[in-house]
Amino acid sequence: MAKAKSEAPFNRNVQRDGVAQDWAECVRLLRFAVEHKNADAQFCLGVCYANGEGVAQDKAEAVRLFRLAAEQKHADAHCRLGICYANAEGVAQDKAEAVRLFRLAAEQKHADAQCNLGICYERGDGVAQDWAEAVRLFRLAAEQKHADAQCNLGICYEMGDGVAQDWAEATRYFRLAASQGHACARS
Repeated sequence: MAKAKSEAPFNRNVQRDGVAQDWAECVRLLRFAVEHKNADAQFCLGVCYANGEGVAQDKAEAVRLFRLAAEQKHADAHCRLGICYANAEGVAQDKAEAVRLFRLAAEQKHADAQCNLGICYERGDGVAQDWAEAVRLFRLAAEQKHADAQCNLGICYEMGDGVAQDWAEATRYFRLAASQGHACARS
């Protein structure tokens, strides 16, 4: 399963609007917002715990915070929690639960979740293998300029998996992904 790309809510060591980054203050403010049930703050603080940024890394606490945000239908939290279940990060591995969570986010047009759900269908992880459904999901994410999905769709066209083999379409999707710096597509 793909890791959430650039999931850190903040860039390290940057200065914005004349204010130097202060992890302690960031975490304090996020905790305040979490106490007030703010889903975005729950998700961002969960990412901090998952990555060990501003706090000691604690995957179980990250999962707890992602769940709180997911209960409020936060698409990013559904997707990230799905990744936790797919990769056994802070919870026992449960591919079916990962699929359920990816589906919830994918229904909200979340490109990462659409791509991850496509990978589940491609591999038969937590769901019956279905190449046509994988292609459909990759296409939805690719239309949102998701480089991994574009590359995956290129591979489907190259190999004829779920679609008729079409080198021109494969090349088109590889070029789209490569134009975003996707290393696999470049090769």
